[in-house]
Amino acid sequence: MTKRTLNQNAKYVQELIELIEPDFKFFNKPINRLKTVNSDLNSNLFKIDRLSQLKKDINSIEDCNLKNKSKDLILGDGDINSPVMFIGEAPGEIEEKSGLTFQGDHGALLNKMLNAINLYRDKVYIAYTINFRPPNDRKPTSNEIKRYSTFLKDHISIIDPKVIILMGATATQAVTNFYGKISDERGKWKEIIIKNKTVPLIITYSPSYLIRFPENKKYSWEDLKKIRQKIKDLDLK
Repeated sequence: MTKRTLNQNAKYVQELIELIEPDFKFFNKPINRLKTVNSDLNSNLFKIDRLSQLKKDINSIEDCNLKNKSKDLILGDGDINSPVMFIGEAPGEIEEKSGLTFQGDHGALLNKMLNAINLYRDKVYIAYTINFRPPNDRKPTSNEIKRYSTFLKDHISIIDPKVIILMGATATQAVTNFYGKISDERGKWKEIIIKNKTVPLIITYSPSYLIRFPENKKYSWEDLKKIRQKIKDLDLK
């Protein structure tokens, strides 16, 4: 019987292959590579469904002077998945006719403000505190703000933003319950808890106010720079 010579080179090659080869895993079921896509789609559809229900809830309000004298409900527009949410006071005549937020001169000013910090209307979400146009575009009363604040907080919860910008006194009162001067609180980052989630927010002047008092645009620009920095710090896309 002839003794078989052991091939040491072959042994080392086999050991090397076993060392560097990937650890393959096999499954009986195919891998669902569309899982993330489907998850995003389901999340998007869920938000749309909840926003639709919110609109129905607001439309079901009874004994509301705002609703009875307004032609249409304006909920919000923009990217419902945006991490940045702007909140204004209430729709005016142009918004009521168009069904969109912030149109006309103050809408054009808002666009310029957003563009100044590399934001765009279709990449953020914009909503109102009051969803119906107040008669003669008057300022909403404290009772009206309180009544609609419940819907607004539901609205914020649905959009689930990472940053909130409150534009003007009405939005500030509804979300923070602060009834003082905007000039005393603007430009300061705060935190608010909405539906058990903590969200940073900042108060600034509304575009309509800046049109009436353009001398305050310099303060608004300071606020905008802080918003831009916060978005950068949080690495929001």
